[in-house]
Amino acid sequence: MLVAAVAFPAGAWALGWWAPPRTTAGSTPSTGSAAATPARPPVPGATNTKPSATPSAAKNAKTAETRTGPCGRKRGTTPTTRITQVSLGSKVVGYGGEGDTEKLPMAIAATPGGGSWLAWLGTDGKVHLGKLGCDDKLTGKPTTFTGIDLQDVQADANGGVLLLTRKGTCHTGPLCGGESSPCNTMHMVRFDNAGRLVWERQVTNLTSGRGGYDDGARFVWWYQHHGRLAGDGSGNYAAYFGVAITVRNGNCVDIHQGDRMQVVTAAGKPAKNIDVGCSHSWTPRIVWDPRTKKFVTVCATDNGCRIAQPAPYRTVAKGTCDGTLFGGDLVLAKTKGYWTAWSQGGQVRLSNFSGRTVTTGVSSRHPHLVTYGNGRMLLTWQSGTSMRAQVHDSGTAAALGKQFTIAVKDHDYQAFKAYADGSAAYPAAGPSSGTIKIARVMPS
Repeated sequence: MLVAAVAFPAGAWALGWWAPPRTTAGSTPSTGSAAATPARPPVPGATNTKPSATPSAAKNAKTAETRTGPCGRKRGTTPTTRITQVSLGSKVVGYGGEGDTEKLPMAIAATPGGGSWLAWLGTDGKVHLGKLGCDDKLTGKPTTFTGIDLQDVQADANGGVLLLTRKGTCHTGPLCGGESSPCNTMHMVRFDNAGRLVWERQVTNLTSGRGGYDDGARFVWWYQHHGRLAGDGSGNYAAYFGVAITVRNGNCVDIHQGDRMQVVTAAGKPAKNIDVGCSHSWTPRIVWDPRTKKFVTVCATDNGCRIAQPAPYRTVAKGTCDGTLFGGDLVLAKTKGYWTAWSQGGQVRLSNFSGRTVTTGVSSRHPHLVTYGNGRMLLTWQSGTSMRAQVHDSGTAAALGKQFTIAVKDHDYQAFKAYADGSAAYPAAGPSSGTIKIARVMPS
């Protein structure tokens, strides 16, 4: 389906492949270009504060002194949160308007030992990577990698993998219509336990002989291009991300939009891929299922206006193309199958791949979902300047216990990560450009 070889009309966000900056009720979304000034300013600065741990849902409840996992984190009778401020030693880009065309500031990954890798996009035009200990504070000196945009980070016993964007070349085309834009590439970058480069592999397909405006190109343009990673525990990783698709049309080329999934082996070699999955596509999500030994993907698409599995299309949940269809995250269901969180018209749903959809009663445009211990999942969403959360059973999707607050600022496209000890962590903007807050929902 043709997307980008013609000028985008005002209001093109209603198709869903370009999400406007988040606005309050009754406000009008921006219709600017990739270079438009974000509608919402970055997080205001504030005086520096010491790392702190803030309980929420179980504020007045007695917490059992059970400790779990390599880090010995406390397991309570109800969920509590711990907020830790991390001083980076460098500056991180701000949230901006949080549109799907904007840069992603930060991402976190769980290590098997209970710590984390924290990645952030610096204002210096590099992707920074630091290791966090059990206390969610930096240990050692961060490393840096060439990258103009950050997408995700995942970890294993030998280090981990970054997904990031780098500059590419367009060549001449010419385009059949519309305006030119930089043609970039998506890369997996493998690092060891010291944060040092092991290998890097492009997961788009530009070469010295094939630019973005050459027939058959798969590259990253200015619009929807966010992506996610998943690993199989054996060092093989898959990236699933929005991609530009170049098709010759007579003496010129058209640029279409869709998504692409590429597996890369532990040795850095490309393996299985889905050249084009959903089209148009936004919010592509991926998870590894150790029960079936498969990478599983889901997207939001205007092909039938739905949440769907790609290649071939299989409907997970029916929606409408009114500009509000948003795909949240993807997690394993308790025994088999999968749950995905999504939103339509500002109302959050949980849908199982079996075809069952649960209305949560939560009002939000951009939900997040993460595995939270055995047989449970955690649904979170923006609530004012903080986040709200609700634990759900990952078999029935029934709500468990009460909602609680996570006292950090939400970002539409950032993700919680699950930890083996039953906790979950989220990176959020700190009070200054040199800090990040780690919100950890403790085991319960």
